[in-house]
Amino acid sequence: MNIILLGPPGAGKGTQAQRLVEKHGMRQLSTGDMLRAAVSAGTPTGLEAKSVMARGELVSDDLVSALIGDELDAMAPGSGAIFDGYPRTASQAHSLDVILEARGRTLDHVIELDVNEDALVERITGRFTCAACGKGYHDVFERPRVDGTCDKCGGHEFKRRPDDNANTVRTRMAEYRAKTAPILPIYEARGIVARVDGMADMDAVTAAIEAVLAR
Repeated sequence: MNIILLGPPGAGKGTQAQRLVEKHGMRQLSTGDMLRAAVSAGTPTGLEAKSVMARGELVSDDLVSALIGDELDAMAPGSGAIFDGYPRTASQAHSLDVILEARGRTLDHVIELDVNEDALVERITGRFTCAACGKGYHDVFERPRVDGTCDKCGGHEFKRRPDDNANTVRTRMAEYRAKTAPILPIYEARGIVARVDGMADMDAVTAAIEAVLAR
């Protein structure tokens, strides 16, 4: 099974992708991660990409397509793929069709974690962690049992990510909408788009995704 998993930062996409990897043996194909790995490994595609980036240029769609093709070729025949961060344009969506068809694969589902922007802002801006052990907390949903003391290690110092602020979150949401808007109609026309409530409990989101995959 081959799927595209969509969702803005903070929607829980990474958690759900990891659960799919663990349960179904699928491979998460993130273009950024693949690019770094190919450059590090010195593959022909990686070397070409390194040369392009050294010139300060953006990696072309053709190079990204070659990278994805390499990854699919290296996967076990029966294993599925989760495409993360690709495609982002109509041109890339067409390229993915060509890549998959050449390998006897099809795109089965496009799953979007649907979120409420205001609720997502509250979810993200309320996050903080223990500076000593890294345990995560939230101003509203998960406070320490004793204020100012970490439940896990007893530490008293906490920190927040500097980019966990309302303006940054809303900017990320706008960027996400701009990037997904061009490709969703393509897949909606094929009847393979499913939207899951990304604001639900993590286990409920997982169950909803599993229900989509079982169709």
